[in-house]
Amino acid sequence: MVTARFSSATVFLVLIVGTALSALPDLGYPGWQCDASLYQKSKKVPTSAHSVRFADIKVIGALGDSLTAANGAGAPKGDPLAVILQYRGLAFQCGGDNTLDEHVTVASKTNPVLYRFLFIISSDVLKKFSPNLMGYSTGIGSANVWEVSKLNQAVPGAEASDIITQARALVQIIQSHKEVNWIDYKNDWKLVNVFIGANDMCAYCNDGENGGHSKANWKQNVITAIQILKNNLPRTIVSMTGMFDMRMLREIDHDKYFCDGLHTFECPCEKNKAFTNDDISAACHRYMDAQLEIQSSGIFDSTDDFTFVVQPFFNGIVTPPLKPDGDVNLDWFAPDCFHFSKLGHANVAKHLWNNIVQPVGSKNTIVNLSDPTIPLNCPDASCPFFRTTKNSVDCSKYMTA
Repeated sequence: MVTARFSSATVFLVLIVGTALSALPDLGYPGWQCDASLYQKSKKVPTSAHSVRFADIKVIGALGDSLTAANGAGAPKGDPLAVILQYRGLAFQCGGDNTLDEHVTVASKTNPVLYRFLFIISSDVLKKFSPNLMGYSTGIGSANVWEVSKLNQAVPGAEASDIITQARALVQIIQSHKEVNWIDYKNDWKLVNVFIGANDMCAYCNDGENGGHSKANWKQNVITAIQILKNNLPRTIVSMTGMFDMRMLREIDHDKYFCDGLHTFECPCEKNKAFTNDDISAACHRYMDAQLEIQSSGIFDSTDDFTFVVQPFFNGIVTPPLKPDGDVNLDWFAPDCFHFSKLGHANVAKHLWNNIVQPVGSKNTIVNLSDPTIPLNCPDASCPFFRTTKNSVDCSKYMTA
């Protein structure tokens, strides 16, 4: 895939029409608000990962491939070569180019989903936030361009084995980068978003469960990467976006000859007719199972200052986003019909956020990608924390002032 080579509130939908990037369809939530109590920080910085309010999080970072690097997110329609560009500021997990009014990411810059839970000046002033959330990406550029990437260390073409290197790089940056004097890595709460697996799946058909992209190898690579974070970054929550069923690519290709041709290069296994729909779906679900096995094993809950949570909203989806006439909604995708467009990143960010505020065990495992009116949800006031395996069982144990 080019990913491998080029690497409740009232809902208002915003279509921003202008020139170049701003002319692309987008999704925003102007005036989005939640109960005032949810904007408050803990009176004392929490010591448990299961008592972290959204306003307690000071640092955000990401690991992954070109979907997290946002390749092609701002590419003009009809220009597949622009997919080589990494529009990190639009990335659903770590982008900060726009306000929440204009574009949804987990970390939009001045009026974001996460920022709306960070440092309210008063209960009546909801749009003035502290600049203390740091690490989000802005602009266009690669992982080694500090001014763009910040703590989004995703690299186009990455497989699960590569996020081990990314994890080491993230640790090094947070602990010692000359321009990261704003992070107290021992005491600041950090959120690291992870999304990986597409490139592994595009090579899976070569050897299946007997090769380097087997479920066991993939799972161990993820564990190794997360363990590096755990060993070196106290007070960290790792949120892993669930693997998606890449059978969806074949649905996009149907009668879309341009997309079909591009995917022959981008993802050989997707075009391998011997690798049936059932085969590709089963392989993707093995990776999904591996993620949930890591979460349920408790290996990253052995200390109170670190945890790992899977956000599984992609798991049950096989149908791509559709238009009312039933045709594939290509506005969701970059010109290569695989990477997410600006609109796609905003929609994925919405579903990711909604998963984040749902308790483990009750998270959506399938969402309707075709419905842009699905609201952006607020955290549960009775458990106002980043939902984890432990506070999802008994939140009262972790309640703090």
